[in-house]
Amino acid sequence: MDDIDNDPTRRGTDDRTDAEGPGAGGERVCRGVAREGEDAGCGPAGAGDRGDCHAGPFEEDDLARIFERERPRLLRVAYATTGSLAEAEDCVQDAWLRLQGLDDPEVIHSLSAWLTTTVGRLALDVLGSARVRRERYVGTWLPEPLVGEPVADPADRVTLDESVSMALLVVLEKLSPAQRSAFLLHDVFGLSFDEVAEVVGRSSAAVRQLASRARRQVARERPRFPPTRARQSELVAAFSQACLSGDLDALMRLLDPAVVLRTDGGGKVRALLSVKHGARDVAELLLAVADVLVDLQVTTVNGTPGLVLRESGGAVSVVAFLVDRDRIVALDVVRNPDKLTGVGTAPDGPVNPRGAAGVSASGTAPAARAPARDGHPEG
Repeated sequence: MDDIDNDPTRRGTDDRTDAEGPGAGGERVCRGVAREGEDAGCGPAGAGDRGDCHAGPFEEDDLARIFERERPRLLRVAYATTGSLAEAEDCVQDAWLRLQGLDDPEVIHSLSAWLTTTVGRLALDVLGSARVRRERYVGTWLPEPLVGEPVADPADRVTLDESVSMALLVVLEKLSPAQRSAFLLHDVFGLSFDEVAEVVGRSSAAVRQLASRARRQVARERPRFPPTRARQSELVAAFSQACLSGDLDALMRLLDPAVVLRTDGGGKVRALLSVKHGARDVAELLLAVADVLVDLQVTTVNGTPGLVLRESGGAVSVVAFLVDRDRIVALDVVRNPDKLTGVGTAPDGPVNPRGAAGVSASGTAPAARAPARDGHPEG
């Protein structure tokens, strides 16, 4: 049996066999979402768990309400597939236009599933063409970062964090478009292999293999001992303090010896053209960059603690951290202004903030415990 069936970390919720299809006897019996006051628990395959049920003919208001409820999840599907929020929004809008253009929406047994597969197919098409453009990209291409706290139902928070984490998106760039879609739609967003097969244009068996290969790649690069959110916040604060104070030794203690630094300037601002490796080389470069900072803000980047840096010349950078065994193993720095349109420009301030105690969202950071050399936090 394929190893995917025995993987306890699988995020997919498909407990059905692929031969059974998305509902009992291969058919769904639910349509969209229940109106207010109606029972949303009908239908097999847990369709009612998301309120995915509708009685009677669809009206235009019904479609709009269902679509707006599904929009955050659809955006996550498209963004996780393409790595671009702008392209994700285009995919979701295109799905809405296609829904409005249907002669008879009643033929859709599950509107939630139809929207997910439609957005998944559109995003896969976008990814295929984007891959060609990225081959001509100047320097390293990184996903467009999502800066700030996500707005989502708490029940979807785990899915949100997993599906849009910068670390996952960077790994997914190494997969083929078909592998990426198969992994995301099945493992992260819970579609059955039959449904994923419709998106990818392969058989269910082939999609199983695609997802399996993708899962192994993701597992190889996933941190074995990731930090808690609170601990990563402490490490980011300690990192900020070390950079601003010019403390090379303190900064190197935070970095894994094999740390990697990736920067994305898109040929529009200064950035590394290749990946930099090694704690000392990375630390020395970071301290040189700190000389031109006028603001450093601790914030949330793709669901985890990160930084927004603003330079005296107006350039903005967003930094995402990957932490394992209490060390920073990767820093992904997005500097391309086209990917940072919603972040803002540099405020007035001192050109060299070194000597400051540190910073946070409000401008000052609490003291943070640096990790000891054996990988455990110092008291």
